[in-house]
Amino acid sequence: MDFKNGAELLALCEEHQCPVSEIMKIRECDCGETTLPVITDRMNKAWEIMKESASSPVADPRRSIGGLIGGEAKLLSEHRAAGRAICGSVLSRAITYACAVLEVNTSMGLIVAAPTAGSSGVVPGVLLALQEEFNLSDEEITNALFNAGAVGYLAMRNATVAGAVGGCQAEVGVASAMAASAAVELMGGTPEQCLSAASTVLMNMLGLVCDPVGGLVECPCQSRNAAGAANALTAAEMALSGIRQPIPFDEMLAAMYSVGKKLPYELRETALGGCAATPYGCDFACREHA
Repeated sequence: MDFKNGAELLALCEEHQCPVSEIMKIRECDCGETTLPVITDRMNKAWEIMKESASSPVADPRRSIGGLIGGEAKLLSEHRAAGRAICGSVLSRAITYACAVLEVNTSMGLIVAAPTAGSSGVVPGVLLALQEEFNLSDEEITNALFNAGAVGYLAMRNATVAGAVGGCQAEVGVASAMAASAAVELMGGTPEQCLSAASTVLMNMLGLVCDPVGGLVECPCQSRNAAGAANALTAAEMALSGIRQPIPFDEMLAAMYSVGKKLPYELRETALGGCAATPYGCDFACREHA
């Protein structure tokens, strides 16, 4: 069950007639020399942390250490509650919760890196929104998290999830791919549709740079987590509708990795280009280091 790429994962799903999440559970038990109750308990704990970090800033806003963000989740929630949301309930909730997790992360609160701290809002944002909208159980969500874990594992094994190596496409991009795949399984999609959605996500975010203002994981990171949630839901919707992504997940992951390595170092978490190099970004950095 120690699949090494998406093709092997899909073959195992076909052979055993089970979803991605079940293959990932078996792999974790075999490779980790542990048991299903143990890994289930760990995933349940991760989900509890995710839910708390995605919801608590809505009622109790957190100001980031750098001062660039704080209170955005509450504003989004109030906007939706007032009936003014233009994105629809699921997406509006997802971007709210994605922003909330970044508030917790940047104020040194407890989050789950999924796959990184800077991209930690996408997976909980999408899954909590779906749980609330469709009245899904925690057990259904934790199963979906094993699906997300399989995609994250493949990205780490065959490419990178580090902004310093592959840009933000490797952080928020992979987080969005994880969320899209999990959402597809959660809503009844096939393993093929799961990886199709993940591939579409990587295609949509190909080339996204990592350019934190002032070197802080605050701006544009928070808004990119919100965009990642939207990207995940878009790709999941397309896959569930029957739209087939022609480029296989493994090929798109390789393309993402290749593009990431070709990005100039200024656009790979060094805060020397992109948003960080705008007049505002430079002024903020000077004030931070004064």
